Formats: sequence, structure tokens, C-alpha cells
Amino acid sequence: GADVLLADLSDETEEVIGDRGYDSNRIRLSLAERNITACIPPKKNRKSKPPYNWHLYKKRHLIENMFAKLKDWRRVATRYDRCAHTFISAIHIAASFIFYLKE
Repeated sequence: GADVLLADLSDETEEVIGDRGYDSNRIRLSLAERNITACIPPKKNRKSKPPYNWHLYKKRHLIENMFAKLKDWRRVATRYDRCAHTFISAIHIAASFIFYLKE
């Protein structure tokens, strides 16, 4: 779950942007212990609503859009390649095409 993802964060990580699904005291505490700022909007039913950087959160859609464009590439979306280095190479090629073909 989220704990595994948090364990993989680099020591240089300063902020984490997440959607409401990551709003839990456990995740927020884990990030705070590592001096990482959580940019996570509170769930609707949360009684104490911690603040978050709304403007930074709004930029999250750029990342979501890039993943959506990468998934247009069947090879990437279906994880066609078995080897990690081949798979990451396919992602680099797809990302390069997306970058150069954008309007």
C-alpha cells in the first residue's frame, strides 16, 4: 500500500502531492517524521482539516495527463517488456515522442 510507496521516497524529497485517498493520519505522520510536506487535500468527512497548498495540488493534473498519454502506447500500458531496463527504455522513447509531437 501507501507505506511501501513512502519507504521508496528519496532522501531529497521535500513535498508529496497526493489525492484524498492518501489522507490518513498514518501517512501524514510518516511524512512529517521525514520532514516531507504533505500536499494532500483532506477527506470530506475529516473533522480536523489540515492545510495544504491548493495551487501546488492543482498542478497535479499535469502528471496525471502525462501518465494518460503514456498509456496510449500499448507497449507501455500492457507492460509488454519483461526486463525493467527495456521497459524504462520504452517509456523514454514514448515520452520523447510525446514531448516532440505536442502542439
